[in-house]
Amino acid sequence: PRSILQWNVGSHRDISHESLSLFRLLEPQIEILVLGTGDRVERLHPTTLKQLRECGIAVEVQDTANACATFNFLMNERRIVAAGLIPP
Repeated sequence: PRSILQWNVGSHRDISHESLSLFRLLEPQIEILVLGTGDRVERLHPTTLKQLRECGIAVEVQDTANACATFNFLMNERRIVAAGLIPP
């Protein structure tokens, strides 16, 4: 339920189907993945986002500061959520 795992991603360019596979393996399956892409919101490849949606995982892409706030809000609502955060 509450874990911290190292995610080997240095920038938004490293976010791919493979780098997101960690989030597809979590149990219980997460409902929402909040991605923090650093100092600003970065666009991710549409295919990458589509693959997560096909697995039943909604994706929210934000700058990292807002992604942290969104993650905390969703946790307080008792949602099954994970965050992938790239430091600003």
